[in-house]
Amino acid sequence: MGGLDIVTIVVILINVVVSYKGFNDLSFFNKNKFQISSIQQGEKYRMLTSGFLHADTMHLLFNMLTLYFFADAVINRVGHINFVIIYLGSLLAGSVIATSFHKKEPFYSAVGASGAVSGILYAAILLNPGMTLLFYFAIPIPGYIFAIGYLLYSVYGMKKALGNIGHSAHLGGAVGGYALTLLLHPSVFSTNKFLVIALAIPIVLMYVFKDRLSKL
Repeated sequence: MGGLDIVTIVVILINVVVSYKGFNDLSFFNKNKFQISSIQQGEKYRMLTSGFLHADTMHLLFNMLTLYFFADAVINRVGHINFVIIYLGSLLAGSVIATSFHKKEPFYSAVGASGAVSGILYAAILLNPGMTLLFYFAIPIPGYIFAIGYLLYSVYGMKKALGNIGHSAHLGGAVGGYALTLLLHPSVFSTNKFLVIALAIPIVLMYVFKDRLSKL
C-alpha cells in the first residue's frame, strides 16, 4: 500500500479527537453515547455521535487499526464521496439494528466505530474478493471466509449475549457496508456473484430469526 489517503487520515483524526474529548469529559461522553432510553426520547443524534466515541484507548486503537488496513482498498475502488457514504451509512445501520434488538433495554448503551469499520471491512472484501486477512495477526485466511464467519458469529453473539461486545452494531454495520457497496458499485453483482450470495445468507438468517434473537 502506498501513502495513506487523506480521507482515511481525516476520518481517523476525527475519531481520535472526539474519543479523547470523551475520555477527559464525562459530561460530553454521556451526552453523545448510544443509549436506548435517550434515543427513544428523541435524541436521535446519538446514533451518529456514539460512533466517534470509544470506551478506552485500546478500543480506539483496534478500530482505527482495522480502518487503516481496509479504508484505502475501498477508496481506490469507489472514490472519496462513496467511501464516506459507506462509512457513515454503515455506522447508522449499526445503530438502527442495535436500537431494534435492544429496544426493550432502556439502560443499554454503547460507543465505538465498530459498525462503520465493519461496513468498510465488508465493502473491501466485496470489492477485492481475493483479499487475504491475517486471523489473530498470524493465520492467513481468505477475506470472504472471514466475512461469512464474522456475520454468523455476530448472529450467534446476539442470541447468546456474549460478553460486552455490541454484536448487533457490528452486524448492522456489515449489512450496511454490504448493501451500500452493491448499490454504489453494482458491477459486483456480475463479477462476484458467489460472494454476493454467500454474504447474503447470514443476513437473511438474521431477519428470519429476528424475533427469536430479540428475546435475549
